[in-house]
Amino acid sequence: MHTYDNPVISGFHPDPSVCRVGEDYYLVCSSFEYFPGLPVFHSKDLVHWEQIGNVLDRPGQLPLPLPGAKASGGLYAPTIRHHGGRFWVVNTNVDGGGNFVVSAERPEGPWSDPVWLDLEGIDPDLAWEEDGTCWCAFSGPAGGINLARIDPDTGRVLEGPFPTWSGSGLKYPEAPHLYRIGGWWYLLIAEGGTERGHSVSVARSRSPRGPWEGAPANPLLSHSGTARPIQNTGHADLVQAPDGSWWTVLLGVRPRGFTPDVHVLGRETFLTPVEWDEEGWPVVAPVPERHAAPGGAWHPVPEPPGRDDFDGPALAPYWISPFARPEGSWSLTENPGRLTLRATGDTLDRPGYTFVGRRQQHHDCRVTVSVDPGTGRGGLCVRLDEAHHYELEVGAGEAGVVARIGPLRQTVASRPVPPGPLTLTVTIRTSDLVPASPELTDGGTTGPDTLAFWVGDPDAEDARPLAELDGRYLSTEVACGFTGRVIGMYATEGVVAFDWFAYAPASTPSG
Repeated sequence: MHTYDNPVISGFHPDPSVCRVGEDYYLVCSSFEYFPGLPVFHSKDLVHWEQIGNVLDRPGQLPLPLPGAKASGGLYAPTIRHHGGRFWVVNTNVDGGGNFVVSAERPEGPWSDPVWLDLEGIDPDLAWEEDGTCWCAFSGPAGGINLARIDPDTGRVLEGPFPTWSGSGLKYPEAPHLYRIGGWWYLLIAEGGTERGHSVSVARSRSPRGPWEGAPANPLLSHSGTARPIQNTGHADLVQAPDGSWWTVLLGVRPRGFTPDVHVLGRETFLTPVEWDEEGWPVVAPVPERHAAPGGAWHPVPEPPGRDDFDGPALAPYWISPFARPEGSWSLTENPGRLTLRATGDTLDRPGYTFVGRRQQHHDCRVTVSVDPGTGRGGLCVRLDEAHHYELEVGAGEAGVVARIGPLRQTVASRPVPPGPLTLTVTIRTSDLVPASPELTDGGTTGPDTLAFWVGDPDAEDARPLAELDGRYLSTEVACGFTGRVIGMYATEGVVAFDWFAYAPASTPSG
């Protein structure tokens, strides 16, 4: 029997929604301020997922940069469904336009331009009756779950919106998903907030118009107040496997460090089984670190490549940029075999800069780039938002480590470097952490990890990092928001060329 480890999609991949077509599963996640938006994944077994594209991958689909764009703004909580031979995604752009629907014949795309819905709220869902009637459930502006009958092709609201069921009384009822299963309509929601109190609850009715009855065991799932290593569990979506078993994908976090614990990878995608009791209610298992896999064939997929030499005709779908990626800001053809970045802003402290990165997906990892700054300035950045990031920057014959933590910006260390291609490395480790205050922890540690910044080969016998910084300041609990760390290349002056980028998970010394 096969087993799987959670999370099934690691790193900043929150608010998962899933659908099955035949023996294939498709999943989308929130992307917030990053472009391209809404990553699309494919799996044959619910365990091994491969990113096959992004729903919003061209500037014409949404105004870019997003109007009023801000960190943790942008695109919230998509739902993916398959109906009438097409794939449908409904989503919210909280920074402009509101709720919209896009569709495609193939999940890889191309996806249509948005069809906007005159519905005020977030976290929309789509469900169809047998006669083709389409319902959109969403979290309304007053805080409850609303329902409207819509035409997804035109965006017209045909009936409603009207209130439905809004949970068991916990705060922020949201993330509704509506299903027809047997003779019942089930309404699955998240409540309790997306922090430690996050939970999953359900109600049912004989009609999508109600009346709704909440499950006696609500919330169906919550890790709040437990010692489980996976926390913030919620925002679930149900799917049935070909063998008849039921599963749910949901978000969660893996906090680390001294109390109150912090998480740095963002909210990730987890998988847990679902059973049905004698009364017809779903029973959701606590989210395990390891569990028996769904039945059927086992379909491992290639891991995202650890190294990109930028030899292809286009950037891989996992590369993302904050707010926008203007056409003139990057090129794979200007210097063939290199990613060339052209500065569009002179600092990473406010939107409008040139940055191309990928999500940090492992607690212990190493990222290395080969960079030629020429007469420009740029390097490697570990980003959470404009006010929380660490930079390893080269330019004008000098390398420096810069820390931006809230209102403070400081060059931590610097030294002269020769011209021409340089190797820059960031290592992130969860062992041998930055010492904590002895008065607090008797000489223990507080941060979840340590980030070390290197110029040259970190494995050389005489290698010394340029600086080491505590990772807690690049955590969600410090910076606030909905996203996780993204590590990438940037240019803040002139033109900077990157020959290759390598990302690799690393084992701790004890592991």
